[in-house]
Amino acid sequence: MQRDIKEKPVYAVIAAVQLPTVSDFEFESSLAELRELAKTLGLEVVHTFVQKRPGFDTTAYLGVGKRQEVRDYVNGDDGQEIEVILVDHELSPSQARNLEVEVGCEVMDRTMVILEIFHRNARSRAARAQVEIARLGYMAPRLREMAKLAGSQGRQRGGGGGRGAGESLTELDRRKIRDRIAELQQDIDAMEAERATQRSRRQGRQGLAGVALVGYTNAGKSTLMRALTGSEVLVANKLFATLDTTVRVLHPASVPRVLVSDTVGFIKNLPHGLVASFKSTLDEALDAELLLHVIDASDPGFERQRQVTDTVLEEIGASDVPRLRIFNKIDHVGDAEAQAAHTAALQEAYPGCIVMSARRPDDVARLHHAIVAFFQRNLVEGELFLPWSAQQWRQEIYANCEVLEERADEEGALFRVRGEAATLDKLREAFSQA
Repeated sequence: MQRDIKEKPVYAVIAAVQLPTVSDFEFESSLAELRELAKTLGLEVVHTFVQKRPGFDTTAYLGVGKRQEVRDYVNGDDGQEIEVILVDHELSPSQARNLEVEVGCEVMDRTMVILEIFHRNARSRAARAQVEIARLGYMAPRLREMAKLAGSQGRQRGGGGGRGAGESLTELDRRKIRDRIAELQQDIDAMEAERATQRSRRQGRQGLAGVALVGYTNAGKSTLMRALTGSEVLVANKLFATLDTTVRVLHPASVPRVLVSDTVGFIKNLPHGLVASFKSTLDEALDAELLLHVIDASDPGFERQRQVTDTVLEEIGASDVPRLRIFNKIDHVGDAEAQAAHTAALQEAYPGCIVMSARRPDDVARLHHAIVAFFQRNLVEGELFLPWSAQQWRQEIYANCEVLEERADEEGALFRVRGEAATLDKLREAFSQA
């Protein structure tokens, strides 16, 4: 689906089946999320078709009557040309093909919508390769249905459309896809090895710590990243505004020095192929010593979003990393009285959490203090004597330790500092050899 959506609105409708096991709230939340995904893709949703069924229709997802209703709307004469039907589930290849043929309009299931957004927003070489693998993996089982559809249309036009030839082309395309996926995977493996080396170098520096922002997409992670680091990072009110991991230094600087990384946002029913493909973009979460789980406090469905994030973190093996829950966007919750009541309820339900707004400097300072306190919990106080002949090490002391007091005499300077025990030992050894 490649269009210049800036020229004119691209109208779409949503179709969704509510199963008996899905509550009304959960169903409406999922639909709201799909509308946001459509908005991110540049689509304007003009109508939503909902059907309650005990199960999905195996032929074309929707029941016969609802499919006719959608067809009548799509082919109606109301002045809006409907170009896409968005389905709030992942369809099988045959379901997608049959629904598209019967309704007479392009069909995009939830997985395809997310893949298209990821494809458009990926910037780095690694992210683009991961997206392409996921897209190819999604398309491979659908080639046969596409070949059937092409053959059917060819026969309707009087063409040959031979079955054998179609199958041969399909197998050729599948082989090309397998080869391309293998090639991309080799590139990703090489890039991951390079990133591992870079991370090892970062971690090998004295006094360096890592924090990773994780959470549901659009929870305000990028805004919080900018507030904590004083850097210019992309901030947009749409899902998956950024896919590539951004790493910046915590500001104001602290001891130890802290690196803050932003990661791709999570979402309900994130396609499994994307969870696997984007594992490397979440490596910062695995390497971090502290996770900041950012949650939109103003969203009525935040509990479901919290569970989604917890599930994905468990899938990538990051569930054991220490975590601090950050309930962001509290300023979006009514007036001051409503915000106070909501804050109290969250703090009671999640002891130790921080309720804040990334747009309030006092709140950001409070979070900054909590981060620094986490990394300073194992620091020790000690003294370092630096003779005048070794003053070239003075900068290292201030870079790797918190200087509490400095005194000088005829022989040199005496520093009372707070830092990691291993760091103090290394500095003492270096001073003795200077």
